[in-house]
Amino acid sequence: MTAETVDQTTGAGAEPAAAAIRAKRERIDEIDQAIIDLWLERASLSQEVGKTRMASGGTRLVLAREREIVERFRTALGPDGTQVALLLLRSGRGPL
Repeated sequence: MTAETVDQTTGAGAEPAAAAIRAKRERIDEIDQAIIDLWLERASLSQEVGKTRMASGGTRLVLAREREIVERFRTALGPDGTQVALLLLRSGRGPL
């Protein structure tokens, strides 16, 4: 296989594979957008919860709840799930 026969946008060596890759990438892009949309919605809801809790005289954070979320993501996704959960939490409450 030479550089001339490789589809430069997909890395595939034949057109049927390139077409399949393009279709899968289109779905990946759709999923990415859904993740972004849900991430932003989650962050907004989390900020509202925090404001409501603090306005009622409560604490800024509920560490037991944060641990529960981290554990849920770790269980579902493995070690990377911990990092995802921490990023989600940070996006909703800001840095500690």
